[in-house]
Amino acid sequence: CVLADSAATAALADSAAVMMVDGARLEMALRTRIIVTRDGSITKPLDAAAATASRDSLAKTLYTRLFDWLVSKINHSIGQDPESNNFIGVLDIYGFESFKSNSFEQFCINLANEKLQQHFNQHVFKMEQEEYTREAIDWSYIDFVDNQDVLDLIEKKTTGIISILDEACMFPATTHEQFAQKLYTALKDSRRFSKPKTSMTAFTLTHYAGEVTYECDTFIEKNKDFVVAEHQAVLAASQLKLLAGVFEPTPDTKPDAGGAGAGRAKSSMKFSSIGASFKGQLGELMAKLSQTAPHYIRCIKPNGSNRPALFENANVLHQLRCGGVLEAVRISCAGYPSRKPVEEFLDRFGLLATDKEALFRPGDEPAVIGGIMALAKLEQWQLGTTKVFLRAGQMAVLDVLRHKKLHSAATNIQKFVRRAQATAHYAATRRAALVFAK
Repeated sequence: CVLADSAATAALADSAAVMMVDGARLEMALRTRIIVTRDGSITKPLDAAAATASRDSLAKTLYTRLFDWLVSKINHSIGQDPESNNFIGVLDIYGFESFKSNSFEQFCINLANEKLQQHFNQHVFKMEQEEYTREAIDWSYIDFVDNQDVLDLIEKKTTGIISILDEACMFPATTHEQFAQKLYTALKDSRRFSKPKTSMTAFTLTHYAGEVTYECDTFIEKNKDFVVAEHQAVLAASQLKLLAGVFEPTPDTKPDAGGAGAGRAKSSMKFSSIGASFKGQLGELMAKLSQTAPHYIRCIKPNGSNRPALFENANVLHQLRCGGVLEAVRISCAGYPSRKPVEEFLDRFGLLATDKEALFRPGDEPAVIGGIMALAKLEQWQLGTTKVFLRAGQMAVLDVLRHKKLHSAATNIQKFVRRAQATAHYAATRRAALVFAK
């Protein structure tokens, strides 16, 4: 493999100048590969396709390292203390994705959303359970959708989609058709996995938000992240302090001079799985989230035309379903979604009590609340140690009765005020008439 023309030579020189590395050494790292054997190292020339892959690998490695460096600098600049036990973090993630054509990127994004959705459901259920226990009220187990089966389908060792993909990537000759066939064979019995009738290289997963069909065409290519030792060495020797620091050799990137692998040929090109790395990072994220007290903000896009006061009902409903909001509401409504502290409840609905004096007698709160509920003909409510728990819709019934009571009281007050005004007007008119009569 040689450089195609003067433009390619100029591009190589410009790249070397920007990165402040030796141009000849950079060219050698892109055009050749070093294979370590028992008898020494062999330099193997690369063909055009392999050299192109080497160039792309260098670009990916450079981008990854600089991105991680930038994130580290930002965290340091805002005063993040890695040893601190307390922190406030913001996790911003785009929602569930389902396009006309879905590839490896959508697969990873939807895996992250599956993980976060499971955490969200468990968190909502756990909060409900903890409050019911703390308030000492009777409650039954609330069933909620658990998407662990689809997570196992993707992440499980040896039989999961990521493991099958990594295995396919280990063999350079594997095609995306062969990868798809391996998936069909290994996962045909899963209710979450299916094969589209119109394609031989796609598969469909039933996520919590619905079915998504993924095209396998670029899965193998996008999952490969080859870390080349020659690239590391060239960039670590850069005169640019930033690059030299970012690519400073570590124990796992230093060349192996011998050991267990010294008896056979060993390439300096090390395969790294994007999917496995993404799965590991997700695991670390979920472990950190489980140690925090999370608060969720769901952003809904009302319409696709960016116009104010316009809601596309079908689109909004789809986002609510994909974001797990409907499931969270269902979990909440299965228990006691409306709850108020006893003081607030009596302050708002005390006017419905038949015995008004009992409102001011300490210890009579349960009897007063029971009387209000009986008046409203409400059942299945519960009184905890500090709060009143109501079923879905019961708070609205009390609000209607409260509104009627207030309306009746306002009407009664207006009646007496108007009577007084009319009486005063009549008396004044009568006095005026008597004056004129004289």
